[in-house]
Amino acid sequence: NAQRQGRISFYMTHHGEEAIHMGSSSALKPQDCVFAQYREAGVLMWRGFSLDQFCNQCFSNDLDLGKGRQMPVHYGSRALNYQTVSSPLGTQITQAVGAAYKFKLDAAIDPGKEAAISIVYFGDGAASTVDFHSACNFAATLKTPMIFFCRNNGYAISTPVEDQYAGDGIISRAPGYGMAGIRVDGNDLFAVHAAVAKARELALESSAPVMIEAMTYRQGHHSTSDDSSRYRDTDEVQTATDVSDPLVRLSRFLKHFGWIDDNAAASIEDEERIDVLRAMEAAETRPDPKLDTMFQDVYHEKPPHLIRQEEELKRHMKKYNNPHQ
Repeated sequence: NAQRQGRISFYMTHHGEEAIHMGSSSALKPQDCVFAQYREAGVLMWRGFSLDQFCNQCFSNDLDLGKGRQMPVHYGSRALNYQTVSSPLGTQITQAVGAAYKFKLDAAIDPGKEAAISIVYFGDGAASTVDFHSACNFAATLKTPMIFFCRNNGYAISTPVEDQYAGDGIISRAPGYGMAGIRVDGNDLFAVHAAVAKARELALESSAPVMIEAMTYRQGHHSTSDDSSRYRDTDEVQTATDVSDPLVRLSRFLKHFGWIDDNAAASIEDEERIDVLRAMEAAETRPDPKLDTMFQDVYHEKPPHLIRQEEELKRHMKKYNNPHQ
């Protein structure tokens, strides 16, 4: 574990939720704009983000697209239409509505333009935020072509769904907003793909939002800062792993049709593990981003107050012989 070894400061896994990533991203088009939370790395991987790019971001080196100004796992890629992840819960939900409204206006101005939607991923906990309500209401009334994708994994950090809401999950809220809704087995890769493909089709045909609730289970801890054994029984986790793990289900499906065997699967796992380790080793040997980049990219022209702050920081570092450049 790189975080436990002190190599990176933070990490979040998505054990048990892999089918959501690959099933949904494979049903989208490259022009569709993704607004993710912090547990959708597989969506970005499907779009072409390399292991080197993932590791560069986590190690905050000079090749990090975010120039070291974000926490680990807060990825973003303009080239892949994947908006940079933000830590505060729910902020991406309203932003996705704005992007979808822009797509709607573009389609009205130029009907021949390639159709696109926005899709926003969030957890069951984020569905309790004010941003969620505001976004759903705006999207439904403005009829924006988009998908609200709720990843219901049973826990909002340490809070189980039983303590979050009394209704029938998140999808039961869709009709109240005048929105179409689909509940899907989030551990079934093919079911997720089919649901997102149909939702995308409906969103474009009707120029309206569609909500999807994917039922899954967070097998891992919330993050490397969490110990989930303090609030849930380990037997509960093991049962979910034994019964509904998406990777196990997919593996059994492939083996049933003779498309893979144990030797081939083990070989793939070994190759991927080695590739990850190599990417991590390469990323942690690279230098930090240049200090100047800390004050760039917010404004087109650097304002006086940022210039003063930059000069003050450089004087401070020079005074104490800090070698960082």
